[in-house]
Amino acid sequence: MARLVARALRLGRSALIQTGLPAGAYRQRYRVSYLLPVLMWPDPVILVAPTPLLEHLQRVEIPRLQEWLQTEKPIEIYSHNADFQGLMLIDPESWLADSLAENSELRGNIPTIIDGVDDLEVWTRQQLTAGLQPPDWNDLMQSEPMLADEILQVRVLLTRAVFLHPAKPDECYLLETAEQNILEGLLARIELNKLIPAAWSNFWHRWQTNGQLRWAQIHRSSGSFSLYCAPVQVAEVLGKIWSAVPVVLIGSAVDVEQKAPIFRQTIGLPELTSVKFSPDRQNELIQLYIPNWLPLPNTPEFQGVLIQEIRTLLLMSVSVAGLTVLIVGDVPLRARLAAILASEFGSRVQVEKTDVGENGILVTGWEFWREHQGELSVPHLLAIATLPLPSLENPLVAARVADYKEQRKDWFRLYLLPAALNELQRAIAPVRERQGVVAIFDSRVIHRSYGQQVLGALSPFARINYLDTTWLTQA
Repeated sequence: MARLVARALRLGRSALIQTGLPAGAYRQRYRVSYLLPVLMWPDPVILVAPTPLLEHLQRVEIPRLQEWLQTEKPIEIYSHNADFQGLMLIDPESWLADSLAENSELRGNIPTIIDGVDDLEVWTRQQLTAGLQPPDWNDLMQSEPMLADEILQVRVLLTRAVFLHPAKPDECYLLETAEQNILEGLLARIELNKLIPAAWSNFWHRWQTNGQLRWAQIHRSSGSFSLYCAPVQVAEVLGKIWSAVPVVLIGSAVDVEQKAPIFRQTIGLPELTSVKFSPDRQNELIQLYIPNWLPLPNTPEFQGVLIQEIRTLLLMSVSVAGLTVLIVGDVPLRARLAAILASEFGSRVQVEKTDVGENGILVTGWEFWREHQGELSVPHLLAIATLPLPSLENPLVAARVADYKEQRKDWFRLYLLPAALNELQRAIAPVRERQGVVAIFDSRVIHRSYGQQVLGALSPFARINYLDTTWLTQA
């Protein structure tokens, strides 16, 4: 990794590096590999990473390396100083905002290292999302007093329309044609001038751009809603950045293949030097338990069998010290499982909390585990209820699938499956540190054609299809 980064700095050639390690965990030492050549390089460099990681690097890793290397390269937190000569640390939101702006301060030929590109697509779509919150309607009426009655009427009509949607856990709904027409009628009447609130101006600009997701988030308790608009694909937008600067993109496991064709297509990345580090078979092999007799997740029998299987697994490992993590994507099932386990295992069971005891049982969804796994001890047992395939019941996922279908592309192979494999590899990465046990109760791994790709993403592993107490006591 150090040689690749040094090469990118010296020759201005971009590279993509898959570490196979959890990007958010501070205990991973791979970051020293890219900090060494960066601190020794005499010219300016930009490092993009999430704020907590930047704070850790600035407080711990960089001072140690500076002292050891006896270098005094200036370290600067992001500012609009285009003449900086050291290492500039910048969070993804600020970097994207600056890089995508027409008058970018950072668009010079400054080498840029991005740590954590597993989330780059999400970061970009969030940055390009325009939203209207409930207070924004009052701001619009104050800026357009002559249209205040009409604005209020449109708000009432939209409220009635969106609240006709049946309640569901995420309360997220794509705007239907009739709802879009109501809003467009108002937007066409508003004169976009400097007096119009920025939220409305940005929203209307995004709305008029082709290839947009348009949805509402309902807040039933307050009787209000928020509107959002974001691009379906981000490849074209990001492609403008890659053509302007040499970059080193570092991620955990962004693609099953070394050259990462699907990932590169998703973020508009041209062909470049790609390296994928594989886990060490001796030190990072996991014990993989996949029972082959479980019913499929979409059958009525699945939940009952799953709960019983997890309960048995916990009873067999009750004497083993260490954290147990149960990842359940289905929200109602997660709550039901937690309640049943709490009745038997008491306060050891916690739902999506980081203050879990040494022998705690953490019941969590995928998002919480992804964001907080670096704050928790390494689990000796990680049990996964179902594969993290994006649900078509989520309207935003359904809209992206529809976009792939419209382009006659394989939406499952290019979107759903890569997203699931990426999430899966990141989830199990901490378990490799102690060669722990990973249990997967989704029999599609065995009975579906894509199961081999799932197993390939989990490699290296030693697999059995029955409960072995020696595994659980040795982990």
